[in-house]
Amino acid sequence: MAGLLALMLLVESRRDVRIAGDELVPLHEQDRGGWDRALIAEGHDLVRECLRANRPGQYQLLAAINAVHTDATAHADTDWGQIATLYDQLYAVSPTPVVALNRAIAVAELDGPEVALAEVDRLQLTTYHAWHATRADLLRRLGRSADAREAYDAAVAATDNDAERAYLTRRRGSLART
Repeated sequence: MAGLLALMLLVESRRDVRIAGDELVPLHEQDRGGWDRALIAEGHDLVRECLRANRPGQYQLLAAINAVHTDATAHADTDWGQIATLYDQLYAVSPTPVVALNRAIAVAELDGPEVALAEVDRLQLTTYHAWHATRADLLRRLGRSADAREAYDAAVAATDNDAERAYLTRRRGSLART
């Protein structure tokens, strides 16, 4: 239970900066000064307690991943190696394609978008909007604007969340015309 509580506290700590107007604000664009430091401290304490007390399970590992994100003072300071390692551990207890997708995002930061795209393309998640959104971002980073545009279109079509749709539409609109 402590792992789930830690996860909930760390996710809640970022709630106020996750949406701006009617658009999703992704983690790398969030104003970290708007994060609730008291909730983060409480979540970090619980994560440390969980990791000391037992072999971590799914919620403890998800909380630990969130703790690494909330520990970084800026997106550029994120310890992507630690996040990838935690996703490896999470995959060992919960071997789902969504966990593999999230790990691929860390891989993109460590090894580049081409390596991550190869991992993403092996996943059977073609009906999942986050798979399309991840592909779109990786393709954008590789300069493949036409392919990224198609992936953004698929992501927009696959989500029912208006804030996500607004963000994805804006990202699609920022692509270079080719």
